[in-house]
Amino acid sequence: MRKLLLMALLALAATGANAQEKTEKKNPNEPVFTVVKENKITSIKDQSRSGTCWDYSTLSFFEAEILKATGKTYDLCESFVANKTYMDRAIQVVRLHGDCQFSQGGSAYDPLYCIQHYGIVPEEAMPFPGSLYGDSLNNFNEFFDVMSPFVDAVAKNKAQKISNQWKPGLQGILDAYLGKCPESFTYQGKTYTPQSFAASLGLNWDDYVSFTSYTHHPFWTSFAVEVQDNWRNPLSYNVPMDDMMRIIDNAIAQGYTVAWGGDVSEEGFTRDGLAYAYDMKKMESYAGSDMARWLKLSKEKRTNIIDSLGVSVPELKPTQKLRQERFDNWELTDDHGMLIYGIAKDQNGKEYYMVKNSWGETGKYKGIWYMTKSFVAANTMDYMVNKNAVPKDIRKKLGI
Repeated sequence: MRKLLLMALLALAATGANAQEKTEKKNPNEPVFTVVKENKITSIKDQSRSGTCWDYSTLSFFEAEILKATGKTYDLCESFVANKTYMDRAIQVVRLHGDCQFSQGGSAYDPLYCIQHYGIVPEEAMPFPGSLYGDSLNNFNEFFDVMSPFVDAVAKNKAQKISNQWKPGLQGILDAYLGKCPESFTYQGKTYTPQSFAASLGLNWDDYVSFTSYTHHPFWTSFAVEVQDNWRNPLSYNVPMDDMMRIIDNAIAQGYTVAWGGDVSEEGFTRDGLAYAYDMKKMESYAGSDMARWLKLSKEKRTNIIDSLGVSVPELKPTQKLRQERFDNWELTDDHGMLIYGIAKDQNGKEYYMVKNSWGETGKYKGIWYMTKSFVAANTMDYMVNKNAVPKDIRKKLGI
């Protein structure tokens, strides 16, 4: 009996070991990244439950610009930018009698405009995000539920003339949820105004330009990209897609970062730190039949197939025509801003951009995403970059 029991235990142990080995067997297609070029960035932040990626990503961009120019690390205040920007946006909505959108979103130009016109402050000069209403981070649900009807009521008022009192009323809401913007403050033993602090950071705020790539406007001209959150209507230089990508590569090679805005609603943008431009037609074969079969699979089964393919997943080859079609039919949307700061390659030699997100240290890579160059070419709406990072031939052609 003892012998039988011992044999059974040994068999059970062997089965467990085999199961564990099978469970721990590594997927050969799981990406293994090697850094090609990595530029310095500041720490990962968390926008939490607020639509302020435009704010976090662009201030991260300027923090990286300061690092490159001076070697100094700063934590610039997103709440200051949001406070000033939402007031300006409300003024536009009222001026247009509500015939434009008031929302949480914005563009990379908004923080730049704020710095140029109002200055900037360090994070410590204003209350910690969420702290004024008892949250650990930003939560704009109640904030915008209070603010949006206020702005709408003023903008669509039936009076022949409105008073100017709505502005201090709205400012009270902004200050209650975001904190009051200081007129002066002390930082590292020195007293600053927001304007003098911005001037002390070592950057030329006129050095920043924006690029996009569409065919409904002529190349080598500039236009305001037609998306709702581009509400200040700043101009972007319109260049062919290959040049749009060449600017990013040149910027990274020269030690610069890129404030990127684009579409992350695609299935290929995972919540685990990867982004691929999936070729859905080629995916059909992995379902064993046609697209109809693929679409009938549960999301979990599709995800399992995609995950098993890993770095071997089939990708679309982006084209200028495809970019335009997706923009015109609303597939290519402007829904997120992040910071491109480096290039890495996987075990097959495919190159990816290293991208800093603003969702905290989430995902497999603790807040960093690896987006293939195909994904970025296909899904870029526009981006901001230092004009000195642009290849000389493109600068000459555009006169910048």
